[in-house]
Amino acid sequence: MRKTLNKIYTFLIYLFLYAPILVLIVQSFNESKYRGKWEGFSFKWYVEMFQDRTILLSLRNTLLIALIAATVATIIGTIAAIGIHKMKPFSKGLVMNATYLPVLNPDIVTGISLMLLFAFISIPLGFTSLLLAHITFNIPYVILNVLPKLKQMNQNLNEAALDLGASPWYAFQKVILPEIMPGVLSGFLFALTLSIDDFVISFFTTGPGVSTLSITIYSMTRKGIKPEINALSSLLFVVIMLLLLLVNSGNNKKNQKLEKNY
Repeated sequence: MRKTLNKIYTFLIYLFLYAPILVLIVQSFNESKYRGKWEGFSFKWYVEMFQDRTILLSLRNTLLIALIAATVATIIGTIAAIGIHKMKPFSKGLVMNATYLPVLNPDIVTGISLMLLFAFISIPLGFTSLLLAHITFNIPYVILNVLPKLKQMNQNLNEAALDLGASPWYAFQKVILPEIMPGVLSGFLFALTLSIDDFVISFFTTGPGVSTLSITIYSMTRKGIKPEINALSSLLFVVIMLLLLLVNSGNNKKNQKLEKNY
């Protein structure tokens, strides 16, 4: 009886989480533009989505900023995580508290602070300011994803490589990076997803002519959100899901190989 209740409870939780997404996907194939009325199965809104210049431009800006920001934040965050890992306990504690602060800080505070900073240092609001803002708020998430892998890594491996004559850079490439790669990939995907999803910080740090998907959708709410957004959201959900499945599949294969070797 208890196992049955646990299964029902788990099912209800996942139903609550994924039911809105399922409704969104179903509505993306609805011939009608009204969400409360079903007029038949159709790819109409997918076709019109690729013909909507505003949506495509916003999608391009969103993906371009997300990819660049996630890549730069992953590089900086990985290097920072290695440096933090090697710190003494007291210094490490101080830096980790500073790292957690942007994560716990409300987005509206971060957005306004960055906007004021860009105005103070004379950086015009636009693509550059938006990109810098996304890199900034993504770095702590990358650090928090990479640090656990550094703690799990055998600390003697790097020292052994250096003792055998490897340069620090070569040891990093061949020893440290392969060991922490799952954390690096997780940090990258986390940063990519957060960047695509962000609205509040983007709203305060963007300028005229530069709009992301979240800002474009927000501007539509006054007149009503177009059905093309349902199609676009469904495609984004499927792409993110496939990326997660690929990463998890790669990690599982790697773990299976390691288990066989041992």
